[in-house]
Amino acid sequence: MTGEAVRPLELFGVDGLLTEEERAIRDTVRAFGAKELRPNIAEWYRSGELPVPELARKLGGLGLLGMHLKGHGCAGAGAVAYGMACFELESVDSGLRSLVSVQGSLAMYAIWAYGSDEQKDEWLPAMAAGERIGCFGLTEPDFGSNPAGMRTAARRDGGDWVLNGTKMWITNGAVADVAVVWARTDDGVRGFLVPTATPGVGARDVAEKLSLRASVTSELVLEDVRLPAAAMLPGARGLSGPLGCLNEARFGIVFGALGAALDCLETTIAYARERVVFDRPLAGFQLTQQKFANMALELGKGMLLALRLGRLKEAGEVTSEQVSVGKLNNVREALAIARECRTILGANGITLEYPVLRHANNLESVLTYEGTSEVHSLVIGKALTGVAAFSG
Repeated sequence: MTGEAVRPLELFGVDGLLTEEERAIRDTVRAFGAKELRPNIAEWYRSGELPVPELARKLGGLGLLGMHLKGHGCAGAGAVAYGMACFELESVDSGLRSLVSVQGSLAMYAIWAYGSDEQKDEWLPAMAAGERIGCFGLTEPDFGSNPAGMRTAARRDGGDWVLNGTKMWITNGAVADVAVVWARTDDGVRGFLVPTATPGVGARDVAEKLSLRASVTSELVLEDVRLPAAAMLPGARGLSGPLGCLNEARFGIVFGALGAALDCLETTIAYARERVVFDRPLAGFQLTQQKFANMALELGKGMLLALRLGRLKEAGEVTSEQVSVGKLNNVREALAIARECRTILGANGITLEYPVLRHANNLESVLTYEGTSEVHSLVIGKALTGVAAFSG
């Protein structure tokens, strides 16, 4: 016998911690996801293809691209509103949140924070509308967690810059109109805006992915790419530039990963209420309920942490170490929830009929990108001890 059930986050009164505007943005993104994204996501994942230009225009029409930035066609929403948008997008699929995150918190943020007025005027309004796609070129085939080792280089040639190098695991790379590329120069690491139609720029998709299949992941190759002096981002010098962008993207993940976890949990609760085992609903077994209770607790605690970090960010007080705490905890717990939900679904859990293993596969990537769990652990460890356990 089954009765009324509450949604997991109702146990924590989360709605009461959001403003009316934040709830409205969340509900708008949720409705868009239900109508435009959920009916298609399994096929996008199965085929490994995502209609990025079409989706970008729709997401831009909703004001979600660079929504936390102010001016130049951006919505200027608060950090929590942006976080809740990431939450709802990733409840459909991590690849969709990655599209928005890379566009807004990496490519657009780099231009917004470090670009000239001319660069902002040229790129940001069109990127906010989804008419132009951006990507972010920092990671290289041999340098992920240690960006200080990058080999991509830019040299002066008269009044121009000439770039050579390879960037790897670049979301949106093969469909981007502009790449924010970080390269070594005689003046340290600098950022460049590289229109992808520039001669010498090549991109190819990473094939045979088992994770983030509903996302465009590419390798960027730059061979004697000639750019004018005005292509350099004037406000970024050294690794603090790209690392500042990464911190923006990590913040969205703090919320987003929990969206994937909630989708897993609610899907599995609904399944367990209907699935009959030994003449009773699977949801009626004590061990099943214990699993649900433990997962709901971790989900709710993660959401309270995310909201606290969001309020700190809105006040201009959040630190990179605090964002590392959120990213480490929430992605780790979201992945644990996805794995636990798979056990309750049994064999049904390995199919695309249910989203759980798709979310788990995606979260394996989210666990690694924008800083691995190991790196975030060491960032927190350094904050606690004052002693760095890594160089760079």
